[in-house]
This record gives sequence, structure tokens and C-alpha cells, in this order.
Amino acid sequence: MSAPVLVVGAGGNVGGAVVQALLREGVPVRAAGTDPAGLGSRFPGAETVRLDLLDPATFEPAVAGARALFLIRPPAIATVGPTLNALVDVAARAGVGHVVFSSVTGADTNRIVPHHRVETHLRACGVPWTILRPGFFAQNLADAYRTDIVDGGRIFLPAGRGRAAFIDAHDIGDVAAHVLADPAPHRGAGYVLTGPEALDFDQVAAILTQELGRPVRYEPTSAPRYLLHVHAQGRPWAQAAVQTVLHTGLRRGQAETVDPTLARLLARPGRTLATYVHDNRGLWAPA
Repeated sequence: MSAPVLVVGAGGNVGGAVVQALLREGVPVRAAGTDPAGLGSRFPGAETVRLDLLDPATFEPAVAGARALFLIRPPAIATVGPTLNALVDVAARAGVGHVVFSSVTGADTNRIVPHHRVETHLRACGVPWTILRPGFFAQNLADAYRTDIVDGGRIFLPAGRGRAAFIDAHDIGDVAAHVLADPAPHRGAGYVLTGPEALDFDQVAAILTQELGRPVRYEPTSAPRYLLHVHAQGRPWAQAAVQTVLHTGLRRGQAETVDPTLARLLARPGRTLATYVHDNRGLWAPA
């Protein structure tokens, strides 16, 4: 197992968790991103390589000699044909033996989200694959929701009374490493991954209130207002639209089912949202 696993998006929450989990398993890793030097400092046990999904010239050098590929869609990329799908094609020509794609729950049937097009392409590309379909990330609280929590003491979403079985990105990393360490039993599988409990956003706000020692409330809003709000925070329209679609899906129960797959694969329960908030409460400290 001397050939490395190429991890796309190694600088992000999920990609970074995959790198860490693979290193713990003793699996050779090639951490890919636009800042190889920074990745080398963060992951001293990993090989690093420059990979820019907007620059096809970086694809072949990144995949050369890799035995497997972990793939994830960066939120800013909505057009997956010349980016993620093109990278899959290069990996196929280079003889990469397995692709693990971190998609989203429901992407197998939801044609609106970009992940659906990646899943469709993977099934047709001829490379063995495994698809992970995690639900809502606990890390959303420190990324997409953080500004509203810190500056306004609110969670501002078009989710209605919907619930989400939040999953910690570190658990996704552990599942990905489990699959990549021995891909054969997982060939052609699609795994829905969730946390151990489904919470509505009033409950999420209550967890934050307790841990931070100041009030945090849930403020539901409409999809159009949320779209404008996300764009005003600096996100491109395409990214804001995907984020809006995923959150409005919560109203229809798309992320409320607690799935046993993660616990079965890891032989342990997933981390709770309360644990994540407790362990990271400094992330929401006022400026």
C-alpha cells in the first residue's frame, strides 16, 4: 500500500478530517489543494501537491501514481463538468483504482444540486467508486452560520420547523478512511451518513445558548430572503442558491432521519452536536 490516496480539498473541514484519519490508519496520503506549503505545515506526515479545480493543468500531476481518490465539491464550485468530473476522467486515465466521493443526502435523486451530476458521472466513468452522502455538518455552525451567531445572536435559515441529524466532519473523515483503507467491500455502495440525533434549530440555538452563556435564537426566514442574505455575506449567487436549496429541503424532512450506517461502519456512535459545540465554543466568541 505504498501508493498514496489523493485527498481533494485537504484544506477544508471534511478533506482535512480525511487526511488526519488516513494518517492515523497508516495509509500514505497526498494532500491536495491550492496551498501545498500550508498543507505541509498542517499535515507533516502527508505528501502535498498543488491542485486547483479551476486549472486543469494541475490535474495530471496531482493524480499521477495515486492508488485512490477522495473527492469533494468545494462550495464555491457549482459547475462540476470541467472541474470535478474532468478530474475523475483524468484519474480514470491514470489508473486510479477507486474514488470515494463525499456527496450530500438525497443527491442520488435531487437533480438540482451539483452533486447529482458528479454521482451520475462517477457511475458511468468505469472507475470503482463509493459515494458518501452525509447530512448537515456540525461545522456549519462555525462556517455558514457563524457570522449570524456571533454578530446577531441568531441562526437565520429558511428551514421552517425542519430537523437535521447533524454529523461531525471528523466522523465523515473516519468513514472515508475506513473505506479507502480497504475499498473492495465498499465498491458501488452509497452510504447515507448522519449524526446520532435529529434536532430542530430551536434545539440547536438552545445548545449554543447554554454553552456560550448568552442568548442565541433561531429566526426562520423565507427562501428568497435567505438567498439575498447569503449573497450579501459575499457568497456568489450559484453558491448561495445551492445553500438555499439544501436548507429549504429541511422543511420536507430531507435530513431528519437518523441512519445507522455510520455506527455500523465505525463500530461506535457518531459524535453529537452538543459535543461539537462544547469542544469548539471558542469559535463563537465575540470579536
